[in-house]
Amino acid sequence: MAEPYVENLSAMIKRLELSVDKIGQLECRHFFSGAALYANGKICASLTPVGFGLKLPAEVRMQLIETIDGTELRYFENSPVKKDYVALSKRVLQDDEWLRSLLLNSIEFVTGERFR
Repeated sequence: MAEPYVENLSAMIKRLELSVDKIGQLECRHFFSGAALYANGKICASLTPVGFGLKLPAEVRMQLIETIDGTELRYFENSPVKKDYVALSKRVLQDDEWLRSLLLNSIEFVTGERFR
């Protein structure tokens, strides 16, 4: 069941042209019933039946939530909110430039390194 999510997440990363040369190791792996993106061994994103979630700094998460471009991420109904994550809206997911910027922000947040 998770394989389509791994394939879709891998295709997204390729489409957004995230350079492994500059960023380091990016790896898509199975994650519960979906897929997760790891940057240099640290999880920064997930694609699951509940949507696409990114681990982001608090101010970026709050801005996305306040503008209705994101929601708090819960992997299961009635489960706790996933700390440091936001589920992105369809509008964000359809804007490759915006999505790429947020993914880079997430990768920088989890690795503590700058890539831009």
